[in-house]
Amino acid sequence: MRRIVLVGLVLFAATVAVAAASTGGLPNIGKPSMKTQPVYRGYYDHHIDTYLITDVSSKAQATAMHVNYSAELKAVKGLPEQYFVRGRAAKGQLTIFGSEPGEKDYNPLWEEVWLTWKKGVKPVLIGQDDQIDSLEKKGKLTEKDAHIVLNAPILKVGKSG
Repeated sequence: MRRIVLVGLVLFAATVAVAAASTGGLPNIGKPSMKTQPVYRGYYDHHIDTYLITDVSSKAQATAMHVNYSAELKAVKGLPEQYFVRGRAAKGQLTIFGSEPGEKDYNPLWEEVWLTWKKGVKPVLIGQDDQIDSLEKKGKLTEKDAHIVLNAPILKVGKSG
């Protein structure tokens, strides 16, 4: 009799655990639907990642990119950097990320940094943030904090070469 009660209790506990697990998933977020949105590509450690821009702290950029403007994003500090070459650039130049998913400092919010080649310097393809530091130390490139925050999650991490 004791054995039957014990087996019954174990089965009851298992049933309760399964029921609890099945109700502890996602909140009711609705049924997904497929939409087409523009995605972009950028370098991280010389491979190409794919990302999406949803929000930005600059009204002008929000209008130009047809994304949401969020003044509150500007208040967020300590973000990884996303670099954009302005003006002259090497063929095939894309944005450069300071992090990506899987890295300890990854965050889908980015501090926008503008890079400019100095006069008389031939642009080279930049594919890594460490390369930016090296080019700056050699006096070939300037970096400027744009004081703009982007919400641009990386959707797909490229393969390292």
